[in-house]
Amino acid sequence: MPSGEIMTTLSFTARKIDRIAEHKTPMLVVPMFEDHVLGEDLDRIDAQFGGALSQTLALGDFSAKPGSHVALAGNKSIQRVIMIGCGVAASFDTAAQHKFAETAATAMAKGKARDATLNLASLPVTSADLGTILEVFAKHVTMACYVYDATIAKPKETPVLKKVTVNAGAILSPAKTKGPLGVGQAIGEGTNLTRNLVNLPGNVCTPRYLSQQGRSLAKRYESIKTTVLGEKKMQELGMGSLLSVGHGSDQESQLIIMEYSGGKAKDAPYALVGKGITFDTGGISLKPGMKMDEMKFDMGGAGSVFGTLQAIADMKLPINVVGVVAAAENMPSGRATKPGDVVKSMSGKTIEILNTDAEGRLVLCDALTYVGRYKPREVVDIATLTGAIIVALGNLATGIFANDDDLANALLDAGNKSNDRGWQLPIWDDYQMQLDSRFADVANIGTGGAGSVTAACFLARFAEKYKWAHLDVAGSAFSSSPKGATGRPVPMLVEYLRARAGR
Repeated sequence: MPSGEIMTTLSFTARKIDRIAEHKTPMLVVPMFEDHVLGEDLDRIDAQFGGALSQTLALGDFSAKPGSHVALAGNKSIQRVIMIGCGVAASFDTAAQHKFAETAATAMAKGKARDATLNLASLPVTSADLGTILEVFAKHVTMACYVYDATIAKPKETPVLKKVTVNAGAILSPAKTKGPLGVGQAIGEGTNLTRNLVNLPGNVCTPRYLSQQGRSLAKRYESIKTTVLGEKKMQELGMGSLLSVGHGSDQESQLIIMEYSGGKAKDAPYALVGKGITFDTGGISLKPGMKMDEMKFDMGGAGSVFGTLQAIADMKLPINVVGVVAAAENMPSGRATKPGDVVKSMSGKTIEILNTDAEGRLVLCDALTYVGRYKPREVVDIATLTGAIIVALGNLATGIFANDDDLANALLDAGNKSNDRGWQLPIWDDYQMQLDSRFADVANIGTGGAGSVTAACFLARFAEKYKWAHLDVAGSAFSSSPKGATGRPVPMLVEYLRARAGR
């Protein structure tokens, strides 16, 4: 069976290279500005290449605008030079810096060199800015080197890049360069783990498979302890809502609890709760056949919990985090839950299931009740919950709902800093009346519009005892063209937990 685990083969080295023009490398990546500001080190390289760098700028063959790049053939010492556009030197702000790091990372990963050198000695930035650039760069180059090959007999051509050397010159010492590079790589690898799990087909990535991945994390990291609850134990706990989703499947539903202990034993944990529907047919409320294959992505929220926990374990964040994954397969059969059925949740609330395709909230509500026993400081659930969020926000932003403004703002800020952005939507009481039911305490779908809002309102009823936020990632966790998982919102979640840990 294919493994969701990603084994990295990419290494980063930090060196101070005083005479970059004499450095031997198969690929040299350099920043270039529209106003032809090269810097002393790049002047030497330009001279070594017969003025090729400055001529390329002067002729207009390369604009040097943010996001642009061009490759020049080199010599025996420097085999190729990749020029990365940075815009105007005086306007090299945070957005331009992030764009430079992302463009440089992609160019390196797509190149044909096993070793590459990134020269940053001439950048007009502070040491703090450079640390951020290095972190963003390491994250993106790690992600750019990811290729899905778990179920492919003859994998397509993969990136050959194995080693990256970074020269920060006098801006940042090699010792201080290693930290940001390590953090960026940890986030990139956590994101790649999420992408790999979410990309796996439903016949491989079953609820039990996710349980195995949780146990695998516990074996790799002493800081993580994993516990798995099967259907018998969940029945004893009264999780009738979660169990109702898997009734129609031959795959046993699972509740996977992963406890990361990086803080003091007495410190209350932060909690991440992931929707893990490993395949969603819609159940008796069967989905249309078109694009139903993409419903293997319906465990994107669960995947992000695994990736985030791996990243913070690699970073050794001084914080306690509990990750809970509610895993089930939603299938139609003679045993499947029917529209109109009423089930009892772990909280004691009864739920009228008007649409079996609104199943994510059914597994999450019991998981949200269960996580309350940890007395968490804050709880964030992550779910590919509604198509309505795609109508509202498209694929760029994650929908954020919260019962606490400080938590909502923390997630928004984390999204902005990591460029994994979100947008807050309301969960006003006015919307709750849509969930009224004559036959149960609550219905699982609303009766009007604002489907993503009413879904969040449903979850809010099970998260009243703690600070809680809901991330609807139906538009951001995967793409239909090109088809595949994005790994979001791992960068946002890691940034949020770093801030909470004071890092």
